[in-house]
Amino acid sequence: MSYRLLIVEDSPELLEAVSDFFREEGAGLWEVVTASDGNDALAKVRDGSFDLMILDIMLPGASGFDICRAARNKSDCPIIFVTALGSDSSILKGYETGCDDYVVKPFSTRHLYAKSLALLKRAQKAGGGEELRCGNITLNKKTMLVQVSGSEIEICSREYFLLLYLLENKGSVLTRKSILDHVWGDDLDVNDRVVDNTIRRLRECLGDASGQVKTVIGRGYRITED
Repeated sequence: MSYRLLIVEDSPELLEAVSDFFREEGAGLWEVVTASDGNDALAKVRDGSFDLMILDIMLPGASGFDICRAARNKSDCPIIFVTALGSDSSILKGYETGCDDYVVKPFSTRHLYAKSLALLKRAQKAGGGEELRCGNITLNKKTMLVQVSGSEIEICSREYFLLLYLLENKGSVLTRKSILDHVWGDDLDVNDRVVDNTIRRLRECLGDASGQVKTVIGRGYRITED
């Protein structure tokens, strides 16, 4: 499943950089919708629904504050302000308007991505979700929470989607090509070695349950109950 993300930023370069990072890092996690004008963003908020919003404040047309207020009239989706306005009064106004986090430019795109994932997970946990189980491994597709023997583990997005693909095909042998097509999609700069390295990192994340991810020599990988 994917989550709808609205990114509103009037700098074309920054809008492209952030959008591309989320698409590439998420590997299918995000359906990214963008706007560079406040009025356009306001219309998108009123006409659609989103799971997360990243909003600049100073925009042509409606401001980020206006967009946030309109969003809050519809839903409790996580909202992050990313802005050059770094004064205490601006930050306070941001939280009073209804944002969940406030990031001052310049910023690390990787840190922004980590904040976004954390807010999305927190928002989704309350609603529960679909669980996939295999042996000591549990993956909740709604909250993106992965547990081994009942304890939550840290897992990066690429390893998460690899594990999800394995669990959705539990017991079946998945070739490296099928894994590449499903997890990396149209990314042409990857090869079989990338799959092997990601499998290695996934096993490290799984710890005691790493042995459930089996190598099928000459064919690919599969996940089993033990």
